[in-house]
Amino acid sequence: MTQQIHIVEDDVAFGKMLTTFLERKGFDVSVSLSGEYARKMISENTFDLLITDLKLPDDSGLALLEFARKVSPNSKVILMTGYAEVDTAVKAIKKGALDYISKPFRPEELLMIIEEDSLKNTTAENSTSETAVSKSAENYEIDEQNQVSEKPNFVVGISESSKKFNEYLRLVGPTDMCVLIQGESGTGKEVAAKAIHDFSNRKNQKFVAVDCGAIPKEIAASEFFGHVKGSFTGAVNDKKGHFEAADGGTLFLDEVGNLSYENQIQLLRALQERRIKPVGSNSEINVDVRILSATNEDLLKAVSEGKFREDLYHRLNEFSIHIPSLHERKEDLFMFTEYFLAEANSSLGKEVAGLSKEVEEAFKNYAWPGNLRELKNVIKRSVLLTNSKLIPLEVIPSEVLFSEKRQKETVDFSKESNEKQLILNALKEADFNKTKAAKLLNITRKTLYNKLELYKIEL
Repeated sequence: MTQQIHIVEDDVAFGKMLTTFLERKGFDVSVSLSGEYARKMISENTFDLLITDLKLPDDSGLALLEFARKVSPNSKVILMTGYAEVDTAVKAIKKGALDYISKPFRPEELLMIIEEDSLKNTTAENSTSETAVSKSAENYEIDEQNQVSEKPNFVVGISESSKKFNEYLRLVGPTDMCVLIQGESGTGKEVAAKAIHDFSNRKNQKFVAVDCGAIPKEIAASEFFGHVKGSFTGAVNDKKGHFEAADGGTLFLDEVGNLSYENQIQLLRALQERRIKPVGSNSEINVDVRILSATNEDLLKAVSEGKFREDLYHRLNEFSIHIPSLHERKEDLFMFTEYFLAEANSSLGKEVAGLSKEVEEAFKNYAWPGNLRELKNVIKRSVLLTNSKLIPLEVIPSEVLFSEKRQKETVDFSKESNEKQLILNALKEADFNKTKAAKLLNITRKTLYNKLELYKIEL
């Protein structure tokens, strides 16, 4: 089904440009020039995506975001602005915005955000791996003992660390143990969770992935356990929560360390009782769900600081798996490169055959602190900019080329005492453009906004 997109933009020319571009890409697009008309359209129609300017003559993007969350909770929202205010960006993400993009931007950047979200949704719905689905048509493999087994739907890798990691996935998969997946940001924790699900007896049931960091604590109970019509303002229909949606299957809780203490208590009770009570309901529902969770934080430290419940930690951590960073499995680098290249070609309608020798050398020398996510983004951006068969050096981001300098900065960045200064240095180097600064630091814009708020950096 064609995605329905509504753009709220008082700049007629810019709105027309975006409309034309997105329509060419197969989307059904409509436009509002004011907040008043946008509210009317949102109330009377169902849109998959709302793209709104932050500053409108009669309204604000944040207010429209809140309105859309109440009236059309399934509509996703992207905010765009030329003002790029840090506090507003943080508020937008916390209030449930899909993303936040600063003007001026190329339409292709917006398309990449939309496609990333669509790919993630397709992953959850069709039970396919988000970033490492094998392109091979062969679904079976023969092991060293000549035993035929089902082939995993992800890039296995040939490095020793990858072999050990994948052995753990195979071992714990057939059990019903709760697994805590730990690793650096961007290593593919959801892919690992999906692999565990595929190795389990629940593989033909639902795999539901939830980003705990994106759920406001005020509506977390409704998101996890559902609600009944009329239980609170905006509850216009009965809603199934994630637990009920995953009944019989697997529920993956990404960034579980971001849950509030109150939400941790609610989650613990659901895990212990195997029953949930939708918000506003008087009856409980039995659920059979396997819980997989992931974090890039030190949960034991959070437990010692009183930020994370110790009983919940042990409940989630019946078995733990550490995902090796891309730097730890350099032998696998070009296996992932080939996959992401094929994915980018398919997504962008290109036919780039591979990397030039110079780019291959730059990739080998780079530390890849952003791991698979960074590799995927670099390749997709490079494919977009390449007009030849091989990706040339000039389209590769500068941080990859100046790897020695960047590696030193990355090492320092991991030290909390230097983190604030490194952020300030990156902002200065990027002329205070937050998007560019995030790229220099090899972190996402959302992470940068959180750091800016944490260190009270005002621009």
